[in-house]
Amino acid sequence: MKKIFLLIILISLIGCKKNESKPASKNTDSTVQNTVEPESSINDSVNREQSLKKMNDEILLTLKNNDYKGFSEFIHPEKGIRFSMYAFTSNNEDKHFSKADFTKYEPTKTMFTWGARDGSGELYKATINQYLKNWVFVKDFTASQYSLNQFQGGGNSLNNLKEIYPNTNFTENFLKGSEKYGEMDWNTLRFVFEQFEGKYYLVAVINDRWTI
Repeated sequence: MKKIFLLIILISLIGCKKNESKPASKNTDSTVQNTVEPESSINDSVNREQSLKKMNDEILLTLKNNDYKGFSEFIHPEKGIRFSMYAFTSNNEDKHFSKADFTKYEPTKTMFTWGARDGSGELYKATINQYLKNWVFVKDFTASQYSLNQFQGGGNSLNNLKEIYPNTNFTENFLKGSEKYGEMDWNTLRFVFEQFEGKYYLVAVINDRWTI
């Protein structure tokens, strides 16, 4: 009987040692593991948002102050800049300038055809300065509602920005319409940016408004 008792104690001790040596189980739930975004990714996102907001505001100020030489400093060095009169953009029909050509013609009285007015189909002709002052910055967009990669305003004109400029970032400056006109006199100014050598540059300026 004594031997049986000692045997039971021995078996119990061996079992305890095995439990102590067994490693703690790891959480293999990939869903839980991936819920925390890496700090570097968060920092990159914050830096991108801050940089684009800063550039957006600086570009608006150059337009408000008619500082078109300052505006030219934001133009993409290789891809240049394209201007779209309305939300629907066309690589073939919208007016495009290289940075060199914009800088060359901006101080001059050279007339360019920028597109056709909605409704009448009349061609819109103006100098660079006239277009920027009377069409692009038609209202004071420094008082607008800002958004990044999100559309606030939209009418009956097809908006194909994301198809024409995939994998880019854009800012939107939206001015709500007045009650007098049933809020249909809203205006939006969008800037499209692409990176070049680690810095963002302007590749497109797109106006949007209610069209007939």
